[in-house]
Amino acid sequence: MAIRASSLVVALAVVTLTACTDSSVGEVPPRNDPSEQRSEAEPATPSSNTELPALRVEEVAGGMWHGWDIGFLPDGKVLVTQRPARIALLSGTAPGATVTEVKADLSNVVVRGEGGLMGMVVHPDFAKTRRFTTCQTHSENGQDQDVRLVTWRLADDGQIATREKYLLTGIPLGGGRHSGCRPTIAPDGSLLVGTGDIASPAVPQDRTSLGGKVLRLNLDTGEPMPDNPFIDSENERERYLLSYGHRNIQGVAIRPGNGQIFTAEHGPDKNDEVNLIEAGRNYGWDPSQGGTVDTYDENVPMTDLDRFPDAVSATWQSGDTTEAVCAATFLEGDQWGPLDGALVVTALKGAKVLLLTLEDNGDVASVGIPPEIQDQYGRIRAARLGPDKALYLTTTNGDDDKLLRVTPA
Repeated sequence: MAIRASSLVVALAVVTLTACTDSSVGEVPPRNDPSEQRSEAEPATPSSNTELPALRVEEVAGGMWHGWDIGFLPDGKVLVTQRPARIALLSGTAPGATVTEVKADLSNVVVRGEGGLMGMVVHPDFAKTRRFTTCQTHSENGQDQDVRLVTWRLADDGQIATREKYLLTGIPLGGGRHSGCRPTIAPDGSLLVGTGDIASPAVPQDRTSLGGKVLRLNLDTGEPMPDNPFIDSENERERYLLSYGHRNIQGVAIRPGNGQIFTAEHGPDKNDEVNLIEAGRNYGWDPSQGGTVDTYDENVPMTDLDRFPDAVSATWQSGDTTEAVCAATFLEGDQWGPLDGALVVTALKGAKVLLLTLEDNGDVASVGIPPEIQDQYGRIRAARLGPDKALYLTTTNGDDDKLLRVTPA
C-alpha cells in the first residue's frame, strides 16, 4: 500500500549555506540579491516568544572536534561522531564524563568542506547486536566516490568499531558542498535519511538521484521500504524516495504521538524554513531552472511555485535573518512543562537553539529562543533527546567542542 500523503508529514527547516559551513571551511557562497528572487509563498512566521521556562545547561564533556551526531547506548554511555572522521565514546551523560576515541577504520572518509563523518543512529536492538549506522563521505583508491550509510559493530568493551556492511551507497558526493546526511529511525523501524544536493543544479529535481531527498529504507537490509511512494518505479534509486526537491537536509525529527516528520535543510542565504512535507511531494528547489541552465542558480526560490504550482511551501521561515538551522529533535516529558512537545532546531550561524511550538496539524504557533544558550556556546549542531528526556547538543566550533546537557531549571 502506498504511503498516504496525510500520514507521513515532514517539516523541513532550511538552512543557509553561508551559516551552515563549518568555521574551518573557507568556502563562502554568494549573497543573493532579494530583488532577483522569483515569487514563492510566504508562510506564517510567528514572532519569537521570549517568555520561556528557565533552562539549565551543563557541559558533559569537551575536547571534541565538530561533533555531528549523538547516539545513546543501553549502558548509559554515549557515542559522538565527529566530522574529521573520529568517533568518541563518552562514559556517561553527567558532567565530567570521560572521552575515549573509538578505534575504527575511517581512512576512506573524505573530510573536506561540509563532508566527513556525519549523522548516526544506534540500532534499536543494540543491546543484542552492538550495531550503529553512520553517514559518511567515501573514497575508493583515493578517488571520491559517494556519501554512504555504513553499519558498524561496537566491541563489547567499546574500544573498537568494526565495519559490518555498506547499508546504502550511491548518495552523490560533490566537491564538499551540500553533502549533509542525517539519519533518524521512525516508529515503524524504517530509517529516514535527509541528503544534500551537492550544489549540482539538476540533482534536487532528478528523482533517479539520491541527493536533495528524504530517503526511507529498511535499517537491517538497506532495501527501500515496500510502501514508499515511488516503489513501483523501474529505477532502483527512485524507490528510496520519500520526498524530493530539497537543497541540503541536515536534520530529521519525528513528532511523538502522531508520526509527523520534521527535517532541517540549508537554504541559499536566508529564509531558513520549517516545512510540512507529505510523502511523494516536491519541495520546489530547482537551481537548474527546469534544465534551462547548467549552473547552480541560487537566485531561485526555495519553493518555486511559478515552476511547480503543486510544490509544498514552508510552514515557517526565518525571513531575512540567517540562522542556519541544522539538527532537529522533539522535547518530550512532563518535566518540560509548556515545552513538552516543542520542536528543537539548532542554529549554526545563529549560535542558538529555536524552540518551535506546533499546532496539531504541524503549523508553527510560536518560536522561542532560550537565552541560556544564545551566543553562549558558539555554533550548535547536533540535537538529540536522551533516554533521560534531557536535551543533548553538540557545539561545532572546531576547537574543544562540547556535548551539552539541557534540562528544565
